[in-house]
Amino acid sequence: MTEEAETARRRPTLSLVLFVVSLVCALVFGVLWVFALNNSSVAYAETRDAALQQGQEAIINFNTLDHKDVDRGLQRWEDYSTGPLRDEVKKGRKDYATRIQQAKSTTTARVLDAGIAELDENAGKARMIAVVQITVTVEGQPPANKQDRYQAELTREGDVWKLSGLGTVPVG
Repeated sequence: MTEEAETARRRPTLSLVLFVVSLVCALVFGVLWVFALNNSSVAYAETRDAALQQGQEAIINFNTLDHKDVDRGLQRWEDYSTGPLRDEVKKGRKDYATRIQQAKSTTTARVLDAGIAELDENAGKARMIAVVQITVTVEGQPPANKQDRYQAELTREGDVWKLSGLGTVPVG
């Protein structure tokens, strides 16, 4: 038998082997994908990610205020808080507004880094830490940047994670 005839005879065998290997791989990865979709760790990760994203948004809103539109900023504080923190915001709203307007300051915040430190999915509670850069602009002065570290307590209301506690963490 010639070398060409031998090569021609092997091609269908090689093709069949590659087809079977591809089919087995597709089946294995398909089954693994179905198991992953039904895995509780996926749901836990989605809950953690939602708490982190909504917690960051809440921290940004609690550190972003404009003395020219204090009511809107304080309304965001109420909207993004719950429990004792919301009660404190409602109780001190008038005093906060006066102080912010007198200071003639505007603050904007952005989260530099954040993570969920604890998550109790069943209780709807989480603890988050975040590093936040806050730009403070006082009327007539150049903006100044500062960084703060926060620990936030989050509580789930329905499908939304809100701040139930917020405090700075000392550096050093």
